[in-house]
Amino acid sequence: MEPEVRRGSVVVSHLGEQTDEDLWQEDANDDHSGWCCVRTNPFPCPAPSCGFVADFMTAAHLVLVWEERDDPNLLWHAQRAKEVGRNPRVVSYEASFGASASYYAWEAAGRPVHGVHGK
Repeated sequence: MEPEVRRGSVVVSHLGEQTDEDLWQEDANDDHSGWCCVRTNPFPCPAPSCGFVADFMTAAHLVLVWEERDDPNLLWHAQRAKEVGRNPRVVSYEASFGASASYYAWEAAGRPVHGVHGK
């Protein structure tokens, strides 16, 4: 469908592209078994009134995963977790850990931090 064109503005009635949220949801359904994640000491979700407690580096209650153990972003986040006393350990992700999403899909989706999935 063509956008309606008016002087000084464009009104788009339908976009044929996926939204960031769509990409994020699709990635959360992918099988990331064997990818790497950062296990930590348990820590609560910082959102008010949320009872979620994470055992892994998470975003929006999804375990963040990286394809490579030596990914610079994985190492940076593990270092930050160490600096705040969370005792990080890089481990191989298993589906039993909970829903996952790749770090790069999370970044592409605008880095959502809460409310996509609950436990």
